[in-house]
Amino acid sequence: MKRILIVKVTSMGDVIQAQPIVSDLKRAFPGVEVDWAVDESFAEIARWNPGIDRVLCAPLRRFKKARRWGDFKAIAQSISELRAYRYDFALDIHGVYKSAIISFLSRSRRRLGYRSKDLGERGAAFAYTGRFAPPRDRNAWNAMRETVSTALGYPLEGPADHNLHIPVPAKPLVDTGGRPLAMLFHAASKDDKKWPADHWIAIARDLVRRGYYVAVPWGSTAERDEGLAIVNQVEGAELLPRLSVTEIAQVIAASEFVIGVDTGFVHLAHALQKRTVMIFIATSREIFGNNVPFQSVSIGDGNSVPPIAEALAAIDHVHTDPLALDGHGKSVAAA
Repeated sequence: MKRILIVKVTSMGDVIQAQPIVSDLKRAFPGVEVDWAVDESFAEIARWNPGIDRVLCAPLRRFKKARRWGDFKAIAQSISELRAYRYDFALDIHGVYKSAIISFLSRSRRRLGYRSKDLGERGAAFAYTGRFAPPRDRNAWNAMRETVSTALGYPLEGPADHNLHIPVPAKPLVDTGGRPLAMLFHAASKDDKKWPADHWIAIARDLVRRGYYVAVPWGSTAERDEGLAIVNQVEGAELLPRLSVTEIAQVIAASEFVIGVDTGFVHLAHALQKRTVMIFIATSREIFGNNVPFQSVSIGDGNSVPPIAEALAAIDHVHTDPLALDGHGKSVAAA
């Protein structure tokens, strides 16, 4: 096995949570080179992983919206780069037309993709010479790892290794005055994924009481206004200036705790092994959530708004020292 292409084009959370596949492949096939095809919007995420040998990207989203000639030329150039090497396998773990086309255009005679019923767009099946099926009763992230390991015939070893190395900024982006940093991701791509502002205010106040400096990022004017409504009610909380994806990642890397709704940046916090609480309101925590005892907790049933008390209990859990518990999960000090 000399070279493998992974195709996972979007979105942020999916690209982040698929990164352990690279470490798995490098361990299973020593010396193999792994390339990754991704939309330009998320290319920097793949570049944070030193295990990826080439990041192949094109402005697919932007071209779909604007149809600009410059973007078309960039896509044409990316096709040329895609075909510069012959791959032993092209693995489409996305399963839509655009990812299937990328797989089809690659110089690989063995192109693997999901079965028709597991595809995001069934017409994508035209591109594949072989098919795989995700295991049942797994969340999406573990299922991706298992799918690829089964398809290529190697065992999975150890926990997921995201291997993401965020570039260090020239100077800290947030001045916390010496306090540990907590990030609060209130914004979501859809309104039905948002948590009420009064819930966020209560959580921010609790974090300040715990000694944290609370930072609230944003990406749009509406998100800025929503964030401002939170920090104006919490002394010790700051609305950050508008930051790039890499800059937000750098702030996450400098933080001690992250809480937020189901969004890519909270998945990044989990991948960086930060204390993390993720809130699920309209999506499934069983499928998309992260759970590592005393580090990362997902709450909510995906159909209703989780109460403040549930979030506070989750915060308590990720701040618990497991060494201070007895065999029954109770505090040794309390006993």
